[in-house]
Amino acid sequence: MANVKGCLHIYCGDGKGKTTAAVGLAVRAAGHGMKVLFCQCMKDGTSSEVEMLRKLGVSYCCCTEKFGFFWNMTDEQKENAAHAYTHLFEEVTRRAEEESCDLLIIDEFMSAYNYGLINQKEALDFLLNRPGKLEVVLTGRDPGQEILNLADYVTEMKKVKHPFDQGIPARKGIEM
Repeated sequence: MANVKGCLHIYCGDGKGKTTAAVGLAVRAAGHGMKVLFCQCMKDGTSSEVEMLRKLGVSYCCCTEKFGFFWNMTDEQKENAAHAYTHLFEEVTRRAEEESCDLLIIDEFMSAYNYGLINQKEALDFLLNRPGKLEVVLTGRDPGQEILNLADYVTEMKKVKHPFDQGIPARKGIEM
């Protein structure tokens, strides 16, 4: 893999499986001895997969401050969230470079990007100028055309039916 350029993967759509696909790729890469950094935006680190990823030697980070859903945030909470997620994005991209990671996954990137919780110009600049061998995975709903144009892989998960639509909340070990 000496001179292989890293690709940009997008897992998007309204269906279940975006994070699961990213976790699967992290497991595959870690099993091959690759250095993986897994970052979650808009999540607090309590999802069931986090502990298993750590046991596999995957580095993990998230924003530990809870802000809730964007549409329920006050203007002040949105400002605080933007500060926190901008810092998280800067930290994770710096770490990916400094630690010579092979794979960087930013779960729920699209939400943070689309809501302006990370600097969009800085995010695009990173994606355009990322280290040559760095494989990057971004997940979330509604990626903008500017992100899709940069991608090497785009996989869309489409919801056909989901228990949440019948009022069944997310279940531990299945959806979280």
